Amino acid sequence: MSGKTQNGEEECTELLQALIRNACVNDGTVESGGEIRSADVLENFLEGPGLELESYDAAPGRRSLVARIEGSDPTAPTLLLMGHTDVVPANPDHWSRDPFGGDLVDGEVWGRGAIDMLNITSSMAVAFKRLARSGFTPRGTLVYLAVADEESSGVYGAEHLINHERDAVMADYVITESGGIPLPSPNGLKLPVLVGEKGLFGIRIRVGGTAGHGSQPYKTDNALLTAAEVVRRIGEFQPETHIHDIWQRFIESMGYPEEISGPLLSKDGLTDVLEFLPLGMARQFHACTHTTFAPTVIHGGSKINIIPDSVELDVDIRTLPGHDAEMVMAELRLALGDLADAVTFEQVNYDPSSSSPTDTPLWDSLSRVTQQRYPGSETVPFLTVGATDARFFRRADKVAYGFGLFSENLTFEDFGRMFHGDDERIDTRSLGLSTEMWEAVANDLLLSREG
Repeated sequence: MSGKTQNGEEECTELLQALIRNACVNDGTVESGGEIRSADVLENFLEGPGLELESYDAAPGRRSLVARIEGSDPTAPTLLLMGHTDVVPANPDHWSRDPFGGDLVDGEVWGRGAIDMLNITSSMAVAFKRLARSGFTPRGTLVYLAVADEESSGVYGAEHLINHERDAVMADYVITESGGIPLPSPNGLKLPVLVGEKGLFGIRIRVGGTAGHGSQPYKTDNALLTAAEVVRRIGEFQPETHIHDIWQRFIESMGYPEEISGPLLSKDGLTDVLEFLPLGMARQFHACTHTTFAPTVIHGGSKINIIPDSVELDVDIRTLPGHDAEMVMAELRLALGDLADAVTFEQVNYDPSSSSPTDTPLWDSLSRVTQQRYPGSETVPFLTVGATDARFFRRADKVAYGFGLFSENLTFEDFGRMFHGDDERIDTRSLGLSTEMWEAVANDLLLSREG
């Protein structure tokens, strides 16, 4: 490894540790997050010659930071490197180490956000600073965005910025989380690029009943028991398999033998073959090809000796490309059967699936620069089953991908298990690879090529 890569790796490691220790935990309330702490750390890290810095507060403590290296040609393409600074909650009792300690152990940084996505946020910042200090003078403008509130809804982050500070963040091309996990295949290493994501559709189901004394449960109209049956039916529901374009292109590019690719591209055979895959991969592949329904929150009852007369159940639904709200509700009603007419539905949120094309200069740049790190590899399109801030830019007709560049120490299975999971950690070699790649992409896309 060159001295340049080593220095970038060490710098990124220290910055990642600082961001983890800031514990910018977003629980969905406006009072949480506290991203101002990490925005201030990043501002202190970046400030200096060669770039412009500006911060934006959507609410008290909910700060996003924007850095710019202005291009010389206003007609040249612009690139936004976007990483979020908030993280999801962590239960210390389920971790082997302090989830906000940022410990460096055996070449790995431990902590909440190490995978999602402070590793990318840090490596983008290090690359941006290195470019600025080197005198980087691109034709097209390069922007770095450390954004708040990605882990909830983006209301205090990307959505706020696009609605109120559009000129500060809008770019022709956007890269955010979280592809680039090396995938071995029969015909070489594949590097998934997240070109699309599933949609968000939150539903609150209200179940009614009749109040009564808890000492006389016989033949009562107990809303909690009805809600339990609603949960059971949703849990056992088998949604239809859908072989959409992104999924088909991904499987065809992997070069699997026909006995594997055939079932994975079959509406009738895919579910059966999932039983033979590693659990993390099976979950990903299932979610990539099905609308998913996950009961996540339930509230009901008021006192231990009162039969509950109302229960509220929240269901997290993730929709596939081309599926609208009407189609999803039809599936949910199918799952509930006769109970669909006995409950009421309230739409909590709805954000359709989004995607970007692959015949773009940014795709070409990623394909070129990854060859320098993984010769003979191939970038392949993939659908992320979670939501990212890329959707806000796709709505504005901009090309947005999820990518990074990770070492082969991090497997697809590891990544899926640690994403919002316990014992989250990232190896420092991956930090160095990503840092190196961002510099290379900026040079390839903005310095000399037409966009």
